[in-house]
This record gives sequence, structure tokens and C-alpha cells, in this order.
Amino acid sequence: MSSNDTLILGTRKGTMILRRNGGGWNVAQHSHHGIPIPYAFLDRRTGRLWASQNHGHWSQKLVYSTDMGENWTEIEAPKYPEGSEIKDGLPATTGLLWVISPGADDQPSRLYFGTEPGGLFETNDGGETFELNMGLWDQPSRKDQWFGGGLDHPAIHSVWVDPRDSRRVLVGISCAGVYESLDDGATWAPQNKGLKADFLPDPDAEVGHDPHFLMACAGQPDKLWQQNHCGIFRTVDGARTWTKVSEEGGPAHFGFAVSVDPVDGDVAWVVPAISDEIRMAVNGALCVSRTEDGGKTWKAQRKGLPQENCYDVTFRHALDQCGDTLAFGTTTGNVFVSDDRGDSWTTLGHNFPPVYSVRFVPSS
Repeated sequence: MSSNDTLILGTRKGTMILRRNGGGWNVAQHSHHGIPIPYAFLDRRTGRLWASQNHGHWSQKLVYSTDMGENWTEIEAPKYPEGSEIKDGLPATTGLLWVISPGADDQPSRLYFGTEPGGLFETNDGGETFELNMGLWDQPSRKDQWFGGGLDHPAIHSVWVDPRDSRRVLVGISCAGVYESLDDGATWAPQNKGLKADFLPDPDAEVGHDPHFLMACAGQPDKLWQQNHCGIFRTVDGARTWTKVSEEGGPAHFGFAVSVDPVDGDVAWVVPAISDEIRMAVNGALCVSRTEDGGKTWKAQRKGLPQENCYDVTFRHALDQCGDTLAFGTTTGNVFVSDDRGDSWTTLGHNFPPVYSVRFVPSS
């Protein structure tokens, strides 16, 4: 079975494995019934399926499976060191395990964990032990210039490791911006030149931006994209400068998720919403917007998607691509797939729980 025949969903009511069966799809595995799963993915380096769990009152838990969800092992989730403070006098505890990201191929046992309140944890032994990245936690701007967006405190939702140099790591932080390390996490600096934060007194401030999701082109890693609170931005110089590429007068502007073609860094997809104040499909009609020229022009892809009385929004981790196949899920429990790069869409189901993450099984 190919990679584009299996989807991993993190939902409000558990982890789901969807598999293509002939011309249709079915739920092959449903685990963690009733438990919110902010993020779930398969690490192609080890074959482990990971899922973070947000138990609310019981806080954050972390599980993995070595048999695609048939059985799960719970391990102790990352914890902030004793005495860590979000701000002076405010103790730091793990409020959300928001994203789990693998290290580079030369780091086979490394995983990164982005959390609220803005800490980046690492493991180099597959989850036996965790360390808070102190270079980022002690970054001078964190205590006074980072702040919460949709969450109470700053949070890391995107981690990207340069495939050419595993010592170079970028993170997306809401709200702070994009930060880069060139020395394997020892030191970090903001990379937000060209971004506009229209909610700040100074829209051009170095720190305080709200990237909703950050993604790079695997084959052209200097071309990165972000769906930002204030529009769609891209860079062609490895995050040194960003350019706004939102669609003037069209739907491709506000949203959360972005997917970038792994070969051509000028090709990207977003799932638009109306605005930060009105988080619904534009004009009650769901679309996926694709650009093939670096954001100069956008095409709204609508075939097979609901075009009236639609209230769907797609979260930042709930859009993924594998070859010509794309899939996304929504807050109203709809899941859609396209096998022709978004030109047309098929509904996999209307009655899923709210979808937090959608990930294909990666190619080995």
C-alpha cells in the first residue's frame, strides 16, 4: 500500500487511521476514544506512530505505537525543570504538547516537541529522556516580548530542520515569530524581516509576529512559506526576508494551514477563512487555494467541496500532501481528499470529530 493510501488523524475524540480501500476510504483504526489528540504522525526513520494527548484536567500525555495503532505505550511527557518561569513569578508547566517533529536523518533518535508556554523540548533517545532547549528558553526577548495568541501563553507549533545542515533549526511561535538557530539550538535569533503585524503598535517590530504555520520545500529548502495571522508570506532566501503574497481581493489571505510542494517551492496550497474575527469559510463556500508562481496568482479550487452554508475552518496541522494527493480536515468534522493536486475533491466523511491534524504516512 502506498503512502498516499493511509491518513493519520489527530481529532477531538482520539487518533484515527484512515485507509483507502478500492475506490473508497474507511477507518481502519480508532484509538484513544474521547481524548483530544493535538498532533499525531508517523516517524519514517523509526516506524513509530506518535500522538500527543491533551487531557485537560489531567494535563498532557504522550504515547507511541510500533504497530500502527494496534497497541500503544505511554511515556512520561516533557516537563519544565523546577524553577522555570514563563514570566517572573509565573511558574512554567506544560500546557499543551502542540507539535512533534523529527530531527534530521543524521539524528535518528531526535524528536522536537513544541509546547505552550513557548518551550522547545528535545529527546535524543526516542523519548527515554527530554531536555528543554535552554538556548531558546533563555532567549532575551522571550519573557518580555512573547505573548499568547489563541492560547494563554506563547506556543511553538512549527519546527523545521534544514536537510542540508541539521544544526540549522527554525521554529514558528505564536506570538513571537520565526526564530532560527545555526548551532544546534545553542543560540537563537528572530527572522521576521518583511512580516507585518498589524495588531502591534509597530507592525514592523522584530518580535511579536503570529505565524500560524511554517513549512519549507523539501527540494528547495531556501523557499519557505507561512500562513500568518496577517496574510500569506514566503521567503526565497532561507527566512532572511519575507514577502507578503496574499491574494488581492481574493480568498487566499487569512487562514491557518499551508502545504508546499516538495519539489517546486513556488507551488503551495492554503485553506482560506474570512478573517481573524470571523473564522469561517469565505462566503460560506469552502475552497483550497493553490499558487504555482510563488503567490503572484492564486486559483480557488472548489470542485467537490461544499459551496453554500459552510462554516468549516482548517487548523494549522490539518492539511497535508503526498505526491499529487492532498487531504485536509476541518473543525466541523469533514475530511476531504484530492488525487489531482486539488483540482477536485472527494469527501471521506462528514461526521468525524473536529480534526486537529492530518498527516499521510511518509515514504520510507
